[in-house]
Amino acid sequence: MTGDLTRRNVLRSVGTAAVGIPMAAMLASCSKVEPGGGAAPDTLAKAKEQGYLRVAIANEPPYTKVEADGTVTGVEPDILAAVAKKLGIKEIQGTTVTYDSMIPGLNANRWDVIAAGLFMKQSRCEAVAYAEPVIVSTESFGVPKGNPKKITTVADVLANKDLKIAVLTGGFEEGILKTAKVPTDQQVVVKDARSGIEAVKAKRADAFLLPTLSLEDLLKDDKDMEITEPVEDAPKTGSSAAFRKDDTKLQEAYNAELKKFKETGEFDEILKKWGFDPTVVKGVTAEELCKNPG
Repeated sequence: MTGDLTRRNVLRSVGTAAVGIPMAAMLASCSKVEPGGGAAPDTLAKAKEQGYLRVAIANEPPYTKVEADGTVTGVEPDILAAVAKKLGIKEIQGTTVTYDSMIPGLNANRWDVIAAGLFMKQSRCEAVAYAEPVIVSTESFGVPKGNPKKITTVADVLANKDLKIAVLTGGFEEGILKTAKVPTDQQVVVKDARSGIEAVKAKRADAFLLPTLSLEDLLKDDKDMEITEPVEDAPKTGSSAAFRKDDTKLQEAYNAELKKFKETGEFDEILKKWGFDPTVVKGVTAEELCKNPG
């Protein structure tokens, strides 16, 4: 599987990853919106015919990652690419966007699927149709060495009105704080993960709330910060590919192949490669995770 992944490169000038697709055709595809903003009549058939799926990604390892040479990888793109091949779709074409732009862009037909660690919660599940979960994740705080403000839970933030917490714009963590009724003046909204770390180091924020594994990747060589234990009062969360609500053929076909793929060693290998425990997701359903408030 990795052979094809190494050929999916991001074209940095447009923030897009593609394989074997002429520039003009790719740009036209990215900008095309069906009349009325709806889905194509049969996205599955179209993807098989054209040989690729358009996918919204982020650049937040281990969920998604853009390598120095432009290669798109990460746990969700790797799984999407593997399952797509089983559906007869040779490649995936990625566009790097912010989390708050992913669902509007999907429903405007700018891409066919989201595979970016877009965690399931009620509002998102009302707007898109998720495949069954492929990962389950925990949340932690990235804090200065020694955790001087002793921040370990969302309750700690609520108890101290002077604390400021950095969160990604449109991210699941922003929803956690909103659901917990953390005042907006205690939230420092940042555009990407690196900006969250910089906000803490510049003392504009006291902590950065992000998935534990994302923080581990960001701070693996950072001697000035540390990561808290998983946040006890943050909801269990997980994600998978997300499709337009009316793309039932694609979602159902994807789920059928995904179910078989999750029983293979290749699925386990992908999760382990990116630091996830494949046993944790077993038995967890999209219906369950879609009950997350927010």
